[in-house]
Amino acid sequence: MRTVPLSVLYFSNALARGGAEEHILTLLRGLDRARFRPHLVCTPEVARRLRPDLPDDVDLIPLRLRHPRQVEAARRLARILRERRVDVLHSHLFYSSLFASPIGWLCRVPLIVETPHVREGWRQGWLKSRFVVDRLAGRFVDYYIAVSEANARYLVERKGLPAEKVVVIHNGCDLTRFDPARPAPASLRPSLGFGNGDPVLLVVGRLEPQKGHAVLLDALPAVQRQFPRVRLVCLGEGSLREDLERHADGLGLNGSVRFVGFQPNAAEWMALADVTVLPSFYEGFPLVALESLAAGRPVVATAVDGTPEVVLDGKTGLTVPPGDPGRLAEALCRLLRDPDERRRLASAGRQWVHERFSQERQVRRTGELYLYARERRGRMARGEQ
Repeated sequence: MRTVPLSVLYFSNALARGGAEEHILTLLRGLDRARFRPHLVCTPEVARRLRPDLPDDVDLIPLRLRHPRQVEAARRLARILRERRVDVLHSHLFYSSLFASPIGWLCRVPLIVETPHVREGWRQGWLKSRFVVDRLAGRFVDYYIAVSEANARYLVERKGLPAEKVVVIHNGCDLTRFDPARPAPASLRPSLGFGNGDPVLLVVGRLEPQKGHAVLLDALPAVQRQFPRVRLVCLGEGSLREDLERHADGLGLNGSVRFVGFQPNAAEWMALADVTVLPSFYEGFPLVALESLAAGRPVVATAVDGTPEVVLDGKTGLTVPPGDPGRLAEALCRLLRDPDERRRLASAGRQWVHERFSQERQVRRTGELYLYARERRGRMARGEQ
């Protein structure tokens, strides 16, 4: 007898396209359509950004649900879950799960999953830092997918979530998109006003406090003292763009830094770079680091959360403490002056990604968790726990 595909609905109420959305895209592209029928509910802003990259068969539904007063949006999500007979509701980031998971539970969705993605360094104050709301909302979540071992420890040891609900599935990378031998488009360097011999640093990430762009800007004058022609490209959008542009001007960097906004083809920009930089204050498991190594570009990153699981200091890249522009500048100068070390780290990094962090592995393991929904649905129909 032919098996009916499981209906899987992804939910995100983020306002910008970031790493969590790239994670969702990986799953939407890779899921076996003989087993799964995918849907995506996200804000109109993210829907516009993702639509060109979505597979044609994905059911995309723009919906804004970011406040308890948005009762009609909550009702609409409930209708979507019932009408599409959703078997798996998978929310990304806690703020999305906070709204969607209770609705899924009320609609008797057989399996409710949350991928928190990051350690929430912004949690301050007595109530927020104790994660009371997280544990209450967690009553509606069957499983949490931790994107790194560090992320799993944070969920269990810091948030106090049940260890039996936490499953580690590392982010994966599509190695076919990144070729170390691929040159950057010939027009890219002159379009930025860069000379042929100018060393190029690349930072890819949302322009938000988490990502540490200001620390990198503070490090750049020290790098320029040794490499006067060094250039920095900031790829991404976010609320800090104007502040960061003013900060660069104040440091006298306005001729050396380019803010290029979101760009759909990160592989072309990585081909331009000599070194990629990840100066974050916190991460879950950074896709950018995987992609940089897959593209054959060495990485200098902060040693936070899951980052050292992919950027192995001295083996696949260099790591430095977060918020330390002096140490960051030293690491960047070390790689810029030593092309052989850059090549060694990049080659080892690509091999590391190939062995441990493939996209296929991420999709397969996530699908295996979803298939548990079929068994769970049968038990619920029989009135079993």
